This record gives sequence, C-alpha cells and structure tokens, in this order.
Amino acid sequence: QVQLVESGGGLVQPGGSLRLSCAASGTISRFYTMGWYRQAPGKEREFVANIRGNGDNTYYADSVKGRFTISGDNAKNTLALQMNSLKPEDTAVYYCYAKPSIITPNYWGQGTQVTVSS
Repeated sequence: QVQLVESGGGLVQPGGSLRLSCAASGTISRFYTMGWYRQAPGKEREFVANIRGNGDNTYYADSVKGRFTISGDNAKNTLALQMNSLKPEDTAVYYCYAKPSIITPNYWGQGTQVTVSS
C-alpha cells in the first residue's frame, strides 16, 4: 500500500506559477512510474505528466508541454510538478499517482485544487 499526499494548490492569476508536491510513503526511486492527472469540472480525468522511478524518462500531455516540469526528489520521496504560464484551462483538481511496478495498480492521492483566474 502506498500513501500519497498532495500539496501546493491554490488560486493564481493567468500567467502565474504554482508548484505542486506529492509526498509518498514508499521509496519513489523504486517505483515503476509516478505522475499527475487532473480533472476539471464536468470533464474526465486526463493525463498531465509522468516520470519513471529512475528519473530517466518524462512524458507530458501536449497541452502542458513546455510549461510544466515534473521532477522527483529521491531523498525526500516527493514528486513535484512545476507549473508556469498557467492558463484558465489549467483549472482542475490535480491528482498524484504512483505505480510501484508494471503489474500493480495505480495508487492515488486525494487531489489538490488549482484555480487559474483573474
């Protein structure tokens, strides 16, 4: 069982920045992958970004490429999502997930609200 706790959400103006963090109960460097999804009101949950546990590969949704950066801190067992040049369409609840191995299901955090509005 992996427990994940997100933090760092909030209200920001368009063009601003936020940094989300996800604290994991396990050793993230041993996870197959970790990442972020988001869900806007009335929409399905969508992929945002992920990173392999060894940090070798990162993947981004086209809608956030060039603006968001995912990274892992193995010493603190935390995952971060740096979000720059935020747009109103980035408004959503952001969920951290961890997949310990290729055969295990995803574990999810409780989500953190990000609102981009003037």
